Amino acid sequence: MNLCASPVSSDAEKLPPADSATLAFVTQTTLAVDDAAEIIAVLRRRFPEIAGPHKEDICYATTNRQEAIKAIAPRCDLVLVIGSANSSNSSRLVEVALRSGAKHAELIDDASALDWDAVQRAKTIGLTAGASAPEILVDEVINALRARFDLHIEEAVVTREDVEFKLPRALVGA
Repeated sequence: MNLCASPVSSDAEKLPPADSATLAFVTQTTLAVDDAAEIIAVLRRRFPEIAGPHKEDICYATTNRQEAIKAIAPRCDLVLVIGSANSSNSSRLVEVALRSGAKHAELIDDASALDWDAVQRAKTIGLTAGASAPEILVDEVINALRARFDLHIEEAVVTREDVEFKLPRALVGA
């Protein structure tokens, strides 16, 4: 069987290891989850003994936001992603939205960056934010939209985030 490599996995197809028995991989947390899975699948096919992380190492917030965008994108005329242009995970959300069927997707810093012409043309708008974008920016975008339009808001829930981060022992007693 001959598998065609996509641009995402083509480097993994070409990788010339010195000793395939000593290979390992980790993933960058801001990769698109599907891209990371594609690359890992190529590596595991080519190098069955490759070592990987014991736990999923793609940020849970990145994964959850991408899954939510994939769920809503096919219904959206426009997806707005709140986040900075230098945020890799925010940029990936725009890419995931477009790949998943959104007619148009834009990265915006905040409500002041709304393209009102694009908003006016859209009947259904998806809204998300990069993992590091403050919740207040989402509220501001919703309020800006509400000031001009009658909104019907549906929350897309693909998972519940229940991860708790404990303080290091050194800080607990401080």
